[in-house]
Amino acid sequence: MQAKVLYMSAGDESMGDANRPTDEVVYDDAGRTPLGNEAARAAAEPSAAPTEGPAGDTTQEPTGDAPQVAGDGAGCHAGADQLRRAAEAAGQSELLQRLATDYPTGPHDQPQSMCPAFGSLRVGLRMRRTATVLCGSACCVYGLTFTSHFYGAKRSVGYVPFDSETLVTGKLFEDVRAAVQQLADPAKYDAVVVTNLCVPTASGVPLRLLPKAIDGVRIIGIDVPGFGVPTHAEAKDVLAGAMLKYARGEAEQGPVQAPREGRSERPTVTLLGEMFPADPVGIGMLLEPLGLATGPVVPTREWRELYAALDCAAVAAIHPYYTASIRELQEAGRRVVGSAPVGHDGTAAWLDAIADACNVPADKLAAAKNAFLPIIRKALAEAPVDGTITVSGYEGSELLVARLLMESGARVPYVGTAAPKTQWSKPDLEWLEARGTTVQFRAALEQDKAAVDAVKPDLAIGTTPVVQHAKQQSIPALYFTNLISARPLMGAAGAGSLAQVVNAAMASRARFDRMNAFFAGVGDGDTAGIWDRMPAHADKSAGGHS
Repeated sequence: MQAKVLYMSAGDESMGDANRPTDEVVYDDAGRTPLGNEAARAAAEPSAAPTEGPAGDTTQEPTGDAPQVAGDGAGCHAGADQLRRAAEAAGQSELLQRLATDYPTGPHDQPQSMCPAFGSLRVGLRMRRTATVLCGSACCVYGLTFTSHFYGAKRSVGYVPFDSETLVTGKLFEDVRAAVQQLADPAKYDAVVVTNLCVPTASGVPLRLLPKAIDGVRIIGIDVPGFGVPTHAEAKDVLAGAMLKYARGEAEQGPVQAPREGRSERPTVTLLGEMFPADPVGIGMLLEPLGLATGPVVPTREWRELYAALDCAAVAAIHPYYTASIRELQEAGRRVVGSAPVGHDGTAAWLDAIADACNVPADKLAAAKNAFLPIIRKALAEAPVDGTITVSGYEGSELLVARLLMESGARVPYVGTAAPKTQWSKPDLEWLEARGTTVQFRAALEQDKAAVDAVKPDLAIGTTPVVQHAKQQSIPALYFTNLISARPLMGAAGAGSLAQVVNAAMASRARFDRMNAFFAGVGDGDTAGIWDRMPAHADKSAGGHS
């Protein structure tokens, strides 16, 4: 049974940002909010009175029965196994089990990746009226903050510092709670996101005991440990799923805010996974003959879009690893469709699946196919790709890119993705394997490099180290994230979007050969700058030089 989302009338929006300034705040006051624990130590202990949430939900402060931090804490240098054992000892077994279920690692533990919390951090920093606070080792927070601003974040990142004393005694949780109370200003924020990094998670800092809301500002606490969430791409789902769960609870309690642009007159399809901005527009064009429209893209850019995401006719799992988000949408009674409208075959199959999920009449489905499939076939024919290509990456769209390249004429014998295998990746997996492609989920760097060595492709698409490995062998290579993901993939627009950059890269092979011949021997052996023994001095008496 599908849950129905009721929206507030224009004059009855008592919660949210309808009557608040909507201009984006750049480098807001969050950076000047006192988040240190120096003043907290000198001040009186915070009141232990329960805090009432928006729907009468009362959250008690930690008591003697609440999970406490691990006896001596676990340093971030301890390694994943020790941190995991410390988390279990601190009462985090249920959290670890949920993460292991949602994001299975595979036989080699997990792929090489940047800190996973970078993914959830980016989601929060991209949302309007959302404050972000990190709780973890200072070195981790510095790196995450630096990287987020390197990638264009324009807001401050809050930080609750700690030391051995506050970590072991449980004072760190009180500092987090005090920081959230100071930060939760309804004039500025709809939500405050608090993220536990490795050490607080391993020590059992109980973010679930934070107030559910303060003065109408929602409080979202999540744990994103590197020893429990394999990739930063999946960490986006950790936060998106937590927000959808909170929003679903609000929608079940009564009317909620309508989308900023108003509710769609047609049933909508929610899109899961970040994608090139033109792709939702292209998907909307495909859906129009079916009598449907595109809904929000999850992760969303503001809180009220979460309600619209839940209020859909179906969900398109463009990125198939959004397990927590899918769970919340299914709890709301929404059907989920895998794959995406890429290429001719992919678009035809995806339209069939969407039409079935949304009970679209056969004549409308036929009209949509007749309108778009010939255009896509023509675009593919006019932008052919002739070459052998290996594809690898960590975005979650690697299988889609491989399908599009193959429909353009390329041979793709290997696809490696850092994402896990899920039931929503099944349509793409079956299509690729039926054409002889080897697909490696949870691919390690060594597997991606081995594929390049074995195949010797005309082009390698992959992560930075894979690209470097290929170019050292005079094999043209493209960085997946910046040069492939930054292009449309869906519908007619995506049909020929990859051909230009891919063909140009493959045509540069002769240039790589000339460069390698010119620099032959440089950076290898004795010229590598790293010697495994002391250089031997020549004997002057024998006419040598020292």
